[in-house]
Amino acid sequence: MNPQELINKYGGRFSSSMGIRLSASNPDEIFKWFIASMLFGARISGNIAIKTYNELISKNIASPEDILKTGWDGLVAILDEGGYARYDFKTATKFLEVCKSLTENYNGNLNILHSRASGGKDLENRLKALGKGIGDVTVNIFLRELRGIWLKATPLPPNIVITAAKKAGFIPEELTDNKKALHILLSVWNGGRKGKEAKKRLKSFPDFESALVKSGLEIRKKKLS
Repeated sequence: MNPQELINKYGGRFSSSMGIRLSASNPDEIFKWFIASMLFGARISGNIAIKTYNELISKNIASPEDILKTGWDGLVAILDEGGYARYDFKTATKFLEVCKSLTENYNGNLNILHSRASGGKDLENRLKALGKGIGDVTVNIFLRELRGIWLKATPLPPNIVITAAKKAGFIPEELTDNKKALHILLSVWNGGRKGKEAKKRLKSFPDFESALVKSGLEIRKKKLS
């Protein structure tokens, strides 16, 4: 199976399937994906995260200002409607803290946060510093789909991607270095393209990564069943 066949089978970016358009670097769309990433980052099913995100959007809560105006009680109620009851109190508090910090420090614009970061690691640290509960998993989910859009979005592939990539034969079984794995996957995706062609193709690499995530989740589910 080649990368495109994998995408055809599993689908590409999670953000695209949710109607979020990141390619133009629109700050409103990027913030929507950040909301979704925070929901996906908890130990909860993807379907519940998507349902909860849709509840927020259906009520026109799609910006830091909207979240701050909704308040803690309002957010808890919406999270409960989406099936996020297990994490409702904690997530409502996190949303408010993050949006307050984002508004005060970056004018509510994640593109400004990116522009002020000195590099990939600083970008990750700035995102985590927005509020308690923004951890490595959430940051990885968020930045993975911004690779090729944000210059400093350079997260390493998580283990679930490595597992799927090994299963599909894209990387060798014995490889344990995630940084090397990323280089190999980029090379596989580029298919020998170099220079401007490779740079242009990088913008669609997150579709390949997302397909690997979905494949990895399927592999995990089969192991647990």
